[in-house]
Amino acid sequence: MEEIVQQYGFLSLVPSVLAIALAIATKRVYLSLLLGIFSGWLIINDFNFFKGFLDTLQAFVDVFKDSGNTRTIMFCALVGALILFIQRSGGVEGFIYFIQGRLEKMEAKSSGRSRVMVQVFAWLTGMLIFVESSISALTVGTLYRPIFDKMGISREKLAYITDSSSSPSSILIPLNAWGAFIMTLLLSNGFEDPLAMMVSVMPYNFYPIFALLLVLVIILSKRDFGPMKKAETRVRETGKLLADGATPMIADELTNEPAKEGITPKAINMVVPIIVMVLFMPLMLAYTGWDMAEAERAGAGFFNKFFFAIGQGSGSTAVLVAVCSSLIVSMLFYKSQGIMGIREMIDLTLKGISGLMPLALLMMFAFAISTLCKEHLHTGQYVADITSSWLSPALLPAIIFVISCFIAFATGTSWGTFGIMLSIGIPMAQTMDAPMAITIAAVLGGGVFGDHCSPISDTTIISSMSSATDHIDHVRTQMPYALIAGGLAFIFYLTLGIIG
Repeated sequence: MEEIVQQYGFLSLVPSVLAIALAIATKRVYLSLLLGIFSGWLIINDFNFFKGFLDTLQAFVDVFKDSGNTRTIMFCALVGALILFIQRSGGVEGFIYFIQGRLEKMEAKSSGRSRVMVQVFAWLTGMLIFVESSISALTVGTLYRPIFDKMGISREKLAYITDSSSSPSSILIPLNAWGAFIMTLLLSNGFEDPLAMMVSVMPYNFYPIFALLLVLVIILSKRDFGPMKKAETRVRETGKLLADGATPMIADELTNEPAKEGITPKAINMVVPIIVMVLFMPLMLAYTGWDMAEAERAGAGFFNKFFFAIGQGSGSTAVLVAVCSSLIVSMLFYKSQGIMGIREMIDLTLKGISGLMPLALLMMFAFAISTLCKEHLHTGQYVADITSSWLSPALLPAIIFVISCFIAFATGTSWGTFGIMLSIGIPMAQTMDAPMAITIAAVLGGGVFGDHCSPISDTTIISSMSSATDHIDHVRTQMPYALIAGGLAFIFYLTLGIIG
């Protein structure tokens, strides 16, 4: 690996930096990712255009060699069918009536309160669904988009709340795959009690804490700024939920599917499928990791094995089984009420899948550039190596945080960042006698920053999709808030590092 890092040097940064810069500047995310991927394969092939072209095509084919990638893309496509199902069943309309009834009572007591409270409800929902960040982002966007639309709140604002309450809450509450994965990494780095270390790290994981709190401050103060303020002003003055020229990440037919005529809208028709999807996530993680738990935790108690199994389970299998189970339960549930027949369900499934093909395509591009940077150019390793020689104990947590932020933002993967930076940061903290818990927290917080706001992060993409907003508009409106939370986290890490 070392030879590869030395071979490409700073050129290993070109694909991700180019893709992100072009996407933000042009708002042409597919073209930007394509050019980023092509530039990477040009570098690998010594700028031979023909070989670079062939390897770029092969890179897209190779995405599907990884069963995890394939399952995730299938999950993204099948989500479209689930969205249509709950709309057609009257579940969305029923949920809107349910929430609006409570908001009207609040409005009667205090003018303008309902607009604030619906945003608080969305924020709380995202935090409560901490079992998996993608499930959280999908659920919040899907549940609250119709309500936000009716109340004149921008789609960008919904995407921000959705994104900011998914990954941050998932890493702060370690009873999920995130926590188990991190504890596995800690175990491999020599910690005999990774759970105790994980608990000691949580108070210092400043970025997700500040990201969550900032959402609440923005909502309660009613003071947006930057691009988000322009988006909210646009909706308030013109009624336009999207900016002119914006391309939502979800087809119009998936956001405007009417409830079937003659049925009574019921919130339960949406709540039941969502609950099934959320519950199946940890259950399938435990199921797919149980064999490993039996082998590694023989003689341990059930809950010890259960949480260990969650960490060893397949996240892509869990999300795919979760959405498929939700679809099957929906079909049976709606059929029992006489809402839909088999033929209509099949038609809706195909329609939903076709509506989310752009998202599935985008996920394929994101996986291709992530694999390119991680396995061929070793972007993250290069960034870590060029900074490891000049760090001091006082600066270690703050600089580790910045490096982790950059790696996660450039590669779009927080878990990959954890794997790289924990194996570097922990030995450095031990050698330099730097505060271990704070250093580990800096790695985790930096990884979440990238997962939170990188244009090529799957959670960012799913937040844009479920909120039906333009992907780059979501990134641009969210970025100032993420930078504030990141800046505060950096100051705290710098201060704690200096005072020891």
